[in-house]
Amino acid sequence: MMTWMTFMRFLTAIAMTPVYLFNFLVNDYAIPPVSREGAYLFCYFVGNEPDEQTLHFAVSTDGYKFTALNNNEAVIKQTKGTLSVRDPYILKGPDENGKDCYFIIGTDMNALEGWTSNHALITWRSYDLINWTDETVIDIRDFPGFEKTNRAWAPQAIWDSEKEMYMVYWANSTEENDCAGHYYAYTKDLKSFESSPRVLFGRWNEPDPETGEVRNIQCIDGDIVYNEKDGYYYLYFKEDITQKIAYVRSKNLTGPYNTDYTICSLNWWGVEGSSMYNIKGTDKWVMVMDEYSEGSFFPQMTEDFQNFTRIRRKDMGMDHLNPRHGSVVHISEEEYFRLVENFGTKS
Repeated sequence: MMTWMTFMRFLTAIAMTPVYLFNFLVNDYAIPPVSREGAYLFCYFVGNEPDEQTLHFAVSTDGYKFTALNNNEAVIKQTKGTLSVRDPYILKGPDENGKDCYFIIGTDMNALEGWTSNHALITWRSYDLINWTDETVIDIRDFPGFEKTNRAWAPQAIWDSEKEMYMVYWANSTEENDCAGHYYAYTKDLKSFESSPRVLFGRWNEPDPETGEVRNIQCIDGDIVYNEKDGYYYLYFKEDITQKIAYVRSKNLTGPYNTDYTICSLNWWGVEGSSMYNIKGTDKWVMVMDEYSEGSFFPQMTEDFQNFTRIRRKDMGMDHLNPRHGSVVHISEEEYFRLVENFGTKS
């Protein structure tokens, strides 16, 4: 039986086909494929003030046009750490008992205290997307060698099926080494780590190709996505020299990742905080990234994780949310309607 959401997708696909075809042929834009199942949940924050460094939700039925929930106000009240959260990453996976749930992991940080002021990650979990529990602060200073951490930024997590645990990764720097690079640690519950953090990928002691001078370059905002077609893990990150998104890749989740990175973002302005998600039922993936100086998000699309095509801004609907660094997760139609009923949409 065709659901309401499926019927609306069918009508949209018919109506938009001439527009997408024209822009594909004339303007070299991507043709956004129609999402074939479920819905999408966008988790983000909206600014640098304390009441803006909070968790916000928006939903979409097609993966492109998002509508804010709760009048674009915070959906979770933080009670621990700095009381401010940035760079939220939302994912679905098994809890420590094998039951499906959603997790959010973010940067426990208040930007008004300075850009080298934080030292912890913060997590939540939910089984219905409405009630969020187990708020946990993971202080990186608790681990040997990381006692003087002054940045613990933009954490994300990915399920490692071989270890049957989550690999959490984030950008970290210390007072001794103020050039951030990516580190990782394993966890079963996103509340505690199984061991001390280890290096995942960094740009330390890197020779300048023109002068040969050895230099350290900050490396932040990692987003790891597995490509089933070629068997590589792609690590996308902010390339600090060009202020664009680059990638390295590896056959193994924990690396080593190749050091000769490739720039892949197609925007004009500086960007950070890229996040990729699949349009369900298709081979296409959307990458969105935070144009931090412009107050907007830049979208592009790929099928092979290496070559991207711009998506027309008119075909996306995120900028009206005033979003900063966030992420998108697939949800079911039932979860979509539950979220709308509980939080309401922006008036």
